[in-house]
Amino acid sequence: MVTPSLYAFNAGNTPAFALKPIGRSFALADYYIWCSSPIWGDDDKVHLFYSRWKKEKGMSGWIRGSEIAHAVAERPDAPFKDLGVVLRPREGYWDSTTCHNPLIQKVGDTYYLFYMGNSNGKTDTKRIGIATSKSLDGPWERLDSPTLMPGEKGAWDDHCTTNPAFVKGNDGKYWLFYKSWNTAEYQNQSGSVRGNRKYGLAKADHPQGPYLKVSENPVIDFSDSPNNAQLEDAFVWKEAGMYYMIARDMGFYNHEFGLLLSSPDGLRWSEPQVSYLDMKSYVQESDPPAHLKRFGRLERPMLLLDKHKGTPCYLFGATQGGTAETSTTFVFEIESYTL
Repeated sequence: MVTPSLYAFNAGNTPAFALKPIGRSFALADYYIWCSSPIWGDDDKVHLFYSRWKKEKGMSGWIRGSEIAHAVAERPDAPFKDLGVVLRPREGYWDSTTCHNPLIQKVGDTYYLFYMGNSNGKTDTKRIGIATSKSLDGPWERLDSPTLMPGEKGAWDDHCTTNPAFVKGNDGKYWLFYKSWNTAEYQNQSGSVRGNRKYGLAKADHPQGPYLKVSENPVIDFSDSPNNAQLEDAFVWKEAGMYYMIARDMGFYNHEFGLLLSSPDGLRWSEPQVSYLDMKSYVQESDPPAHLKRFGRLERPMLLLDKHKGTPCYLFGATQGGTAETSTTFVFEIESYTL
């Protein structure tokens, strides 16, 4: 557990990532788009696995009716073309009401599509699952059961498992980071942010599992911080012998910022620094309509890594706005970064 000090950020500080905005590279007139996970294909194109739901459902429609789809672009800085749905909710299964939080990874000759599903349109049945394919174009084969279950009643992670982040560890095992929180805290607290989101770690000998939690305790826990500070939407990668995590700020500096953490072993994590700023620091857009109450945030940050070096080269995220007044993918080129 990390015990952070009070956090402050001012104009004299420098975010870890220097970003050049590319823009809203992918939008659909009739949908909210979220969770944009990029990967290089064998065709040298950039493939995007993203979540979407119908515009008429509103921003909260992701929890009941999201589906995961596939898009492609010639280059990371080019517009994306939609290729259609790859995972829809399945009646009678654990992912019967939503499919969300896609994370696409390749291990060997197989693609692994991690995602979150639920079965009642609420947060307490959110579970992480996996679909696999030998090709980015499918077909995708899903496991019939979730890959990772919540903890027992009263545990820090008894509410759900969600926001999968995946990396192969230096121990040769496959690591799955996940977000969760405690149900009683969530139900009994008041305010705009209830409960405290923490991250756990589970490991497996095969990328498809079975995954076993490394501890009954979370590996990232900022619940002792002021202002109920926490983070979500983690993406993890390895570089120069260290593990790094980019995530969305929920109370350290600014809810519209991104965070960067580092760890030598995936268990002990640094205090968070700012990875990127709010959207208005990079682009100027018209004032949003009243229903886009999260306008100005870049959420669900995902990195497209250099295909040879494995280092960050583009930042993908989801943000409200666009001509359809919903949400779209937004892409930044990473001009430089400091870890």
